[in-house]
Amino acid sequence: MKSLTTADLAPDFTLPDQAGRPTSLSDLLTRGSVVLFFYPAALSGGCTSEACHFRDLRSEFAALGAQPIGISMDGVETQRAFDAKESLGMPLLSDADGAVAMAFGVRRRYLTPVKRATFVIGAGREILTVVQSELSMQTHADTALASLRAPVR
Repeated sequence: MKSLTTADLAPDFTLPDQAGRPTSLSDLLTRGSVVLFFYPAALSGGCTSEACHFRDLRSEFAALGAQPIGISMDGVETQRAFDAKESLGMPLLSDADGAVAMAFGVRRRYLTPVKRATFVIGAGREILTVVQSELSMQTHADTALASLRAPVR
């Protein structure tokens, strides 16, 4: 399946966060832009580096009216443990059956369950920027911030 790209409409969804609370994209967007980052496995080295970079830049995202949201196929308990261990302080959504990853075109059948991908999503669910890099963990947050800082197109 092909990944969603810039100008596509992000599908709405509802998934449990690390506390088990149902969280929908449409509700998140009422508070500003969403930077939705898919990661293969909570508590793994690369995913920890990526998530911690988003955590460390959280105030910069907030200043631009955006919020980072992590999503993986890990269960709620694993997401809770990831948040607790790394003090991430952002919603981590459990896409246990991979349906949302499939809808965004980042579900895999081999290697890892999902591709490492980030989608900057505007208030109308339009995708403003897509970042795909399996090996450069810092690129996702840095590129998302640069996109949000760019003049309106």
